[in-house]
Amino acid sequence: MLNIFLLRHGQTSWNADNNRYCGRTDIPLTDKGISQAEEVKRQMESIELTAVYSSPLQRAYTTACIASGREAIKDERLIEADFGNWETKTKEEFIAENESLWLDWMSDPAIHRAGGTGETGGEIVARVDDFFHSLQQKYTSGNIMVVAHNGINRLYLAHKLGMPLKNYRQLVQQNSAITSFTLDQQGILTLELLNAKLR
Repeated sequence: MLNIFLLRHGQTSWNADNNRYCGRTDIPLTDKGISQAEEVKRQMESIELTAVYSSPLQRAYTTACIASGREAIKDERLIEADFGNWETKTKEEFIAENESLWLDWMSDPAIHRAGGTGETGGEIVARVDDFFHSLQQKYTSGNIMVVAHNGINRLYLAHKLGMPLKNYRQLVQQNSAITSFTLDQQGILTLELLNAKLR
């Protein structure tokens, strides 16, 4: 059985700016984001990690390296969602431009494209699920840290917990907070911690 420690990256300036959508835009952590990753390292210092993986974007990679105290393995499947025309904008801004795109996404993100031109929720879940399946092929057990992004993490969790993808926003993942779950040999996810502090 795999023990997965799933993190959202630490704070960026766009997170602090009314959660401006930052899909593939590669921006760094703020000083607060670095401190958040350092806090995770303190919380997890007694846990021996088998491996550490991250999105290739610097906000996730930096978080992973600081939080684990080692080099993370970058995996393209963990990159944040392609938000299409929503990229660089706040929700209020892009809803004012084209509310129907948001209403479509919220009614069924599995089949609608984020921002009209980005990924569907189904495409996102497929690539993230493929990543975790590959972990199960490589490791039979162990503690694995995975650092990725708010959008893809919540969509994946919703999918694995049997929730309609349109409910993914009911799962909140805070910057650099620890979410922990197990994956058994059948791929069943058991959520153990959500936005937790280990000590």
